[in-house]
Amino acid sequence: MCDYLDKKNVLSEFYNNYPNISGFEQQIKTKWESFPITSRNVLVSSLQNQYQNTKGSSQTQANINLLLQNNTFTVTTGHQLNLFTGPLYFLYKIVSAINLAKRLKIEFPDCNFVPVYWMATEDHDFEEIQYFNFKGNKIKWNRTSSGAVGKLNTNGLKEVFKAFSNQLGESANAKKIESLFKKAYIQHDNLTDATRFLANELFGKYGLVIIDGNDKKLKQLFVPYVKEELIKSTSFKKVSNTIEKLQENYKIQVNPREINLFYLDDNLRERIVFEDDLYKVNNTEITFTKEEILQELDEFPEKFSPNVILRPLYQEVILPNLCYIGGGGELAYWFELKSYFEAVKVPFPILLLRNSVLLVTEKQSEKMKKLNISIDDIFNKQNKLIDNKVKSISEINIDFSSQKEYLKNMFKALEVLSNKTDKSFLGAVIAQEKKQLKGIDYLEKRMLKAQKRKFNEIVSRITVLQDALFPNQSLQERQANFSEFYLEHGESLIATLIKNLDPLKLEFDVITL
Repeated sequence: MCDYLDKKNVLSEFYNNYPNISGFEQQIKTKWESFPITSRNVLVSSLQNQYQNTKGSSQTQANINLLLQNNTFTVTTGHQLNLFTGPLYFLYKIVSAINLAKRLKIEFPDCNFVPVYWMATEDHDFEEIQYFNFKGNKIKWNRTSSGAVGKLNTNGLKEVFKAFSNQLGESANAKKIESLFKKAYIQHDNLTDATRFLANELFGKYGLVIIDGNDKKLKQLFVPYVKEELIKSTSFKKVSNTIEKLQENYKIQVNPREINLFYLDDNLRERIVFEDDLYKVNNTEITFTKEEILQELDEFPEKFSPNVILRPLYQEVILPNLCYIGGGGELAYWFELKSYFEAVKVPFPILLLRNSVLLVTEKQSEKMKKLNISIDDIFNKQNKLIDNKVKSISEINIDFSSQKEYLKNMFKALEVLSNKTDKSFLGAVIAQEKKQLKGIDYLEKRMLKAQKRKFNEIVSRITVLQDALFPNQSLQERQANFSEFYLEHGESLIATLIKNLDPLKLEFDVITL
């Protein structure tokens, strides 16, 4: 990601336009020429159908209707159907999309831009989405799962609601959180509808359009690419060639299969494999000849589900999309796909790293000031943070760097002397130098440890503060759920994010609430 943000040449062949205004200008031209009106008609029809049981805001409905116009484009982010949104960065992805659409409208007033959240309804990794963290406690949905998670019924979530609500308290914001959870998960029958409702409640007034790719009409648009995948294995060949180049400098994020499709049915999502001149659905007795599977595809395109390699292409085929917004891991596998997109003649989108944020309360900010700890300081590893602080407030100098430097110079002189007399002494001199330096390190650590005991209260306050900001010594955005902050700040939480985050700034933000 650092190489991408720095526009290093080593990555330049793996993406097209860069996420800046001139890059978007080029991307608009390319997508305008390539996205047909027939696809727009299908897209809008499907979205209207998907919103039948969800009351979209006037802004969202207007954005859906705008998609019929050939000067309207989308900016898209996607995420799993995590229980109650999962970690905080779910919010940051969507805010990035909303703010990017607003910024592009200012830069290109003759066009329209619609923020889209792509629900990963066909994903099957239930273990990754069945919980969220609230104030250090894991709120977990205990049940078994098979098939696509979007089709999961919401049985068992009443018990989760009771456990969660008991921890919220009686404030007005606590009641709002309870209402959100209850209306989403108790009053909807499946995880797709529940997630759509929740995302719409949080972001509908900003015009967010929520899409479910598990849709027969939308998948009919993708049929030609699925046929090519089944018959020619184009993605496997192209992505494999790209991986050979990428892995010269980077760890590979995902590896393609010869067929990058799942077969989808009730409680079933299994890989399609080609063996013994037959197409087989893994771990089942289902088999097809070539003619049979192509007929199945024509009649039931909804049963063919793209995996992580094909899903990006599916998204770009059905949306007039300019940009995909994701985290570092996501964008890393998108870099594997450019040559495949070129082979099937679909424009490769701009890739934008989502906003990252550390939320700091006013109380935490005051504590940092009292401890004389800066934002830069708080991002250090905890041991380094504490060591530096103890050294800065200690009445004695615990930094033995000058003594170590003195020893090194002394032993350099001894090395010169031994070379002039008897070179066999050189090994003994070097060994003694290492021993003495090790001894100085030991003394420094002992003295620092003693000073930590002396300043135990300050050390404890620093530890508690950083643990609150970096739960489990990890980024807050990967651990905490939005409800912790919504409990204190209510609807102003998202408004604050919308106001402060610039998706094209490409920096880590710290926001004091």
